[in-house]
Amino acid sequence: MSRIALRTSFLAGGVAAALAGALAQPASSPPDFSSNEVAWQQGNGGELNAVPGMPGPLNNDPAHPFVPNGRGAQPTFRIADLSTPNLKQWAKDVMKKDNDEVLAGKIGFTPSSSCKQAGVPAYWLAGGPFFFIQTPREVLIVEEGDRHARRVYMDVPHSKNPKSSWFGESVGRYEGDTLVVDTIGFNTKTFVDNYRTPHSDKLHVVERFRMIEGGKTLEIQMSVEDPETFNAPWQAIRRYNKTEATLGEEICQEGNFVLFDYGIPVAKQSDF
Repeated sequence: MSRIALRTSFLAGGVAAALAGALAQPASSPPDFSSNEVAWQQGNGGELNAVPGMPGPLNNDPAHPFVPNGRGAQPTFRIADLSTPNLKQWAKDVMKKDNDEVLAGKIGFTPSSSCKQAGVPAYWLAGGPFFFIQTPREVLIVEEGDRHARRVYMDVPHSKNPKSSWFGESVGRYEGDTLVVDTIGFNTKTFVDNYRTPHSDKLHVVERFRMIEGGKTLEIQMSVEDPETFNAPWQAIRRYNKTEATLGEEICQEGNFVLFDYGIPVAKQSDF
């Protein structure tokens, strides 16, 4: 065999071997957010953080600083900065009325203060812990507070006409080390954030979950689109620390008004 023929044969064999080796490699495993009693928690409370260089979520009005509990000063409620150009006028009008009422002494409701589902992306304003239950066909995400749970149906398309609901219809897929969740079909009973920003039934949220910092941190990047409420899509990010925990019990008790009436639903008659 000539040197050229031998070299050609060697190269062809090498390419074939490399291709066979690549095909023999197992498919990458999806990220594991749940094994060994893993939960995800953040202790510093609720803000959706902006993504640098992108339109971001609403902020607090600098004229009315937000003071949380435990700071040695009189706590306040969040007051939205309505100077943002990204908010449609109807939403600004609704929020201006709400801001004025809160400044006059009304309670500033947070998404889940009345034990109702927070919706998305406001679901991620809670500090957690959050638990993931992953199966090939479904990912269940549970927040310990009030057991608020979301179901993500894997590798299926959206329904043609999804029925509106508090958490909408979520479908997901894995892209390498990332869980991508696409949600539509929301009702209009929730807020987008802790500033009580409303939304329409056209709200569309895409979340991308991945572990960073050697698996110690869960990062969630959120893209939010609602052409009837916002002039342009915007993005936000949240990060949670890994912790070992089991799902505890936290009850949203009917009639538990404590010092204030947050509008917790009360049945008109018992079920038994």
